[in-house]
Formats: sequence, C-alpha cells, structure tokens
Amino acid sequence: MLHTTHQDFLKEGSIMQCPKCRNIDLKPTRMEEGLAVMGCPECEGSLLSLLYYRDWAERNQPIGESEKIDTDVTVESDAKTALCCPKCSKIMTKFSISSDHKNRIDLCSFCDEAWLDDSEWKLLKSLELAHKLPKVFTDQWQRNVRGARMESMKVERLKRIVDEDDAAKAVEVRDWLKNHEKKSAIVQFIGSD
Repeated sequence: MLHTTHQDFLKEGSIMQCPKCRNIDLKPTRMEEGLAVMGCPECEGSLLSLLYYRDWAERNQPIGESEKIDTDVTVESDAKTALCCPKCSKIMTKFSISSDHKNRIDLCSFCDEAWLDDSEWKLLKSLELAHKLPKVFTDQWQRNVRGARMESMKVERLKRIVDEDDAAKAVEVRDWLKNHEKKSAIVQFIGSD
C-alpha cells in the first residue's frame, strides 16, 4: 500500500512550478482525504500522480447511491494551450472529460501525472468519474466523447434548418429506426415520395 504523504512528494526531488502559471511553486495539499497532490496556490490547479491516485481509489471505493452528488457543476477554467509537465518538462496530452463539458485533463504519459485545473475534480465527482479517472485517458473514451460531440453538432445544425420540435421529432424517428428489423423497407417507403 502506498499511503501518500506530503513528505513523499518532497522526497521526489526539486521544486516544481505550476504548468499553467509557470512561475508559481507547487505546494503539497490534499484533493481528498488520503489523496495528496501538488497544488498551485494561485490558480488552484493540481498535479495528481496516477500512482497515488490508483492506490487512493482502491482504498476508497465509491459510496453507494445515498451520497448526494452535485450535478450542476460548471467548470470553465480549462487551460487552452498545451502545458508542460512540471516533473519532466515534456508536453502533456489533453483528454476530454465528456461531450457536454469543454474541460480537458492534461496527462504526462512519461511521468503518469495528470494536471487538473481548478474545480475539475468537482466536475469529475459530479459526473461520477472520480473513481474512474484512468478510463478518461483511453482511446475508447475519447472516441465516445468525439462521437457524442459530433451527434450534438448534427442535431444543432438540424435545429437551425428546421424548428426545435421538428428536430426533436426527427431524432426520435431516427433513433426508433436505427435498430428496427424492417429499417430498409421503411427508409425505402419514406424516400419514395
């Protein structure tokens, strides 16, 4: 077991600076009880070691349905430009959290460290992803997010052409038709006019 302490971060070497602010030293802090991170006192972002995160996630299984989760979290402090890892200075890769949010988590694949901008941990918790963070970094997750975004863009484009009610009806018919066993006969009938 890896019970992480602030001293563990300090043992790892030199002082790291915030990848977003660039001239502010990161300080040991906690994201959750038992989950130590290096945080920026200026922008309130956090550098999260995925090694420590995985240990924390194993020791702290999600609480059942009884825990009230705030689902109305709005986070807009995503770093728009590429960030460099505070440990190794390599460029971090951005990973989308969901199709409904513009926020992206920055990951250094060399150091296995993630940068969470201010309030992104709250966003992950509201989406019930706090205990599933590594899934966000998978190709399948990112494909699903892109697919959902493309679908949303298509529906918005349709709404600009027809009114909202007609667009909703078209989506309903399309979804009904998608898995219908006689789909081709129905599409042929509709296209015959």
